[in-house]
Amino acid sequence: MPSDAEIAAINAQHLIETPLRPADLLFVFGTRVDVDERVDAAVRLWRDRMFRWAIVSGGVTPGSDRSECDIIKAAMVARGIPPELILEEHRATNTGENVIFSLPVIDAALGRDTVRSVICLGNTWTARRYPMTLHRHWPEVEKMLVMVDSFTTPRALWHTDPEFRRRMLHEWDKIEPYRAKGFIAEWPVT
Repeated sequence: MPSDAEIAAINAQHLIETPLRPADLLFVFGTRVDVDERVDAAVRLWRDRMFRWAIVSGGVTPGSDRSECDIIKAAMVARGIPPELILEEHRATNTGENVIFSLPVIDAALGRDTVRSVICLGNTWTARRYPMTLHRHWPEVEKMLVMVDSFTTPRALWHTDPEFRRRMLHEWDKIEPYRAKGFIAEWPVT
C-alpha cells in the first residue's frame, strides 16, 4: 500500500486535470485495454468540437493481427468521426514510439508548424506520461490531457482498488527513470 504522502503526490502530480479548449489535434495513444472508453471519449470530444484532426497511434500486439490504430480508428469511424480526419500510425509498441512514429505522419499530412494545440487521450494510470512524452519531442505545442478507464472506483481513490493501484504504481514508478533517460520531459512546465 502506498503511503498517504505518495497517494497525495500521485493525485496532485500524475492525475493532472487540464482545462480543455478546442485543439488542432487529438492524439489517441494506442491500447489493448479500455478501448471502448477511449473511443467514447474521442467521440464525445468530436461532438463537442474539441479537435479538428486526430491521430491514432499503435501497432500490432501479441494475439492480434490488427494494429491498435486499426481497431481504434475503425471504432471511431463507426461512431461518426469522418475517416479522412483521422491520421494513422501502425508501428508503435510503446508511448515513446507513439510520439516518435506519429510526428512524421502529422508533419506530412498537416505540417507540424500548423498544429498549435494537442489533446492527449489515454489511460488514467499512464496519465501525464503521455503529454510528458509528447513534450520531450514536441515542446512548442500546447498539451491538454484527457484520461479514461473502466474502473468503477473514483479516480482520486485509485489506491483502494487492487488492480487500479497496481497499474497506477507501475506507471508512477516509470516517471523518474524515464525522465533520467531523456524519454520524457517535465510537464506541465511551471
